[in-house]
Amino acid sequence: MNRHDELAANLAHVQSDIASICSDIGRDLPTVIVVTKTKPVTDVDILATLGVTDVGENRDQEAAPKKEESHAIGLTWHAIGQLQTNKAKSVAQWADVVHSVDRADLVVALAKATAQRQVPLGALIQVNLDPDPQDHRGGCLPSEVAQLAAQMCAIATLELKGVMGVAPLNGDPEQAFSRLAAMHSDLLTEYPQAQWMSAGMSEDYVAALRHGATHLRIGSSILGHRLPKG
Repeated sequence: MNRHDELAANLAHVQSDIASICSDIGRDLPTVIVVTKTKPVTDVDILATLGVTDVGENRDQEAAPKKEESHAIGLTWHAIGQLQTNKAKSVAQWADVVHSVDRADLVVALAKATAQRQVPLGALIQVNLDPDPQDHRGGCLPSEVAQLAAQMCAIATLELKGVMGVAPLNGDPEQAFSRLAAMHSDLLTEYPQAQWMSAGMSEDYVAALRHGATHLRIGSSILGHRLPKG
């Protein structure tokens, strides 16, 4: 099977599964962000021909040239990995949305990096969903969400989109996404524009859908296992 047909089959399988789950629980379809990190730009271009509209990357040094080399038109590029402040300027040049805003100094760095943008950079607050906040997957504490939201909304070149979360390693994704959904509901009371809840990956998107995820970040189920970092 050639790569086009492989990706088409995998994508169709995932889309069918998501549609079935959404039908069963009576909810709208989410946006699927196909996580293309470590995969070649040719995969991005194939995905675009298959109707994919959103792709996710987590390494600035890989994503920036990949977007430049891609022939796909109209894709939305999502920065989904942990972001160092010294990478904010570069990420703001290729990303349309950043999912991992989790601290005040990063908001300040993104404000500087986007000062000349004509279109605001979409931004989500990443919340740490582990009961033990020492988890390595990043994210702010739940108690910090309101302060970060207020800080972001004071910056004209940042657009608060909502919240993002990653289920803890070896944890229960149902419980994690339930907590994220509650935090999202609280955020919406103050910031009704923050409609996005980015949650769920290949191994746990069913739980994310049950708890209202509007955006799924799916990689290996569509693209196959990732290549090792070089």
